Amino acid sequence: MEPKLQALKTRLTEVNDLQMAAALLQWDQSTYMPSGGAGARGRQMATLSRIAHEKFTDAAVGQLLDDLTAYEQSLPFDHDDASLIRVTRREFAKSVKIPSALISEMNQHFAQTYQVWTEARPANDFARVRPLLEKTLELSRRMAECFPGYTHIADPLIDFADAGMKANDVRRVFSELRAELVPLVKAITDQPPADDSCLRQFYPEAKQWAFGEGVIRDYGYDFQRGRQDKTHHPFMTKFGLGDIRITTRFNEDDLGDGLFSTLHESGHAMYEQGITMAYDGLPLANGTSAGVHESQSRLWENIVGRSRGFWEHYYPRLQATFPENLKSVPLDTFYRAINKVQKSLIRVDADEVTYNLHVMIRFDLELALLEGSLAIRDLPEAWHTRYASDLGVTAPDDRDGVLQDVHWYSFNIGGVFQGYTLGNILSGLYYAKALEAHPDIPAQIGRGEFGTLHNWLRENIYQHGAKYTAPELTERVTGGPLRIAPYISYLKTKYGELYGV
Repeated sequence: MEPKLQALKTRLTEVNDLQMAAALLQWDQSTYMPSGGAGARGRQMATLSRIAHEKFTDAAVGQLLDDLTAYEQSLPFDHDDASLIRVTRREFAKSVKIPSALISEMNQHFAQTYQVWTEARPANDFARVRPLLEKTLELSRRMAECFPGYTHIADPLIDFADAGMKANDVRRVFSELRAELVPLVKAITDQPPADDSCLRQFYPEAKQWAFGEGVIRDYGYDFQRGRQDKTHHPFMTKFGLGDIRITTRFNEDDLGDGLFSTLHESGHAMYEQGITMAYDGLPLANGTSAGVHESQSRLWENIVGRSRGFWEHYYPRLQATFPENLKSVPLDTFYRAINKVQKSLIRVDADEVTYNLHVMIRFDLELALLEGSLAIRDLPEAWHTRYASDLGVTAPDDRDGVLQDVHWYSFNIGGVFQGYTLGNILSGLYYAKALEAHPDIPAQIGRGEFGTLHNWLRENIYQHGAKYTAPELTERVTGGPLRIAPYISYLKTKYGELYGV
């Protein structure tokens, strides 16, 4: 079987090379490309995505997978070759159902829409992007309809990001989580809000950049295989396991914006940097799901980066970096400020307790759009209505309303947002298991030492890449399925101490 396995790997590596070239073009569009390049960039990305899709769905790939079935079945389930064949077969079965022309059309449309969004959001001009968003919805429905037999039209789109999950599964998890969160949010927000004025002063960007970079170097982000750049909406991307990049943004009047964006994206990147190098160029060289990926960004941003122990170590360094702002601010005041719980408008700036309510709003709106019960023209008003009912706040404009998130303006509608909350739940679950193995991790964090935690995550999660599905991985790591109890326990313990609830 060796010649056939090698032939499959050669084909898969060619496909990956095309996909990574497209990712490089997308990264450039989001960082350095002049706005005048959007038209050609969309065409280029469409061409690369079409060729990659055609190469991957070629009948010869299907034949190689069939020829390798007996070999796969002769191996243990977790053998690398068996896993590669299994994962490739699963992705091949999905991809052959999607026309290459649709892949090309979507990628060209998304590149155009993203560029318009970068200009429409600061101008508070939803009308400008509305026709493009209507086209996005049409394309998203066409993508879902490539997979007939679904219970809900969002099911195929959710499955792309979080394999095995369906709309009803997400609704069930969200309902269980909401029942725990709403009373907690009320108990905290009924109190006077924490004073976070220390964060909202002038913090020069260059110093913010240097401080954040120093922290993620300590975390273990490898700058020999990565770099950081600025963008409109932070993200992580990769062009191979030796080149995994992050982006961030800064607000010189808000210290938390750039810092926690940097910590968040470094979590994504360290996951990918921890994947076994032998998988490079193959389908195994990816995170296993959106939820698992997000568990790592939220773990390093929040569970570690907003912890008391973390700041017992780093706060003196931060004070030395910004003495005019923080020299006279006690650690307790700063710690409460970065963990302030408040019903607010912006998802990416939301605290840990209210964050998932933002995700639930977006998820429900996506389902309504895909079902046809909500039209794009009515989306801004529906957004404001849900924020008023769920969080008791209303955005003064669309810039901080329906235009705030990049996702619908750079990807399809449906299948993305649920991963953020699944990731939060998994972050609590995985961290609890890490503490069982190494109870001294919090004390190490208090000394600025992250090797034990990072190594545990690398051994149990990172190295496997996409070898296991999220349910398989979670079962292996935690001995059970996805469950909210450890995450809720983490929130109640931390915020119970902070707010006396």
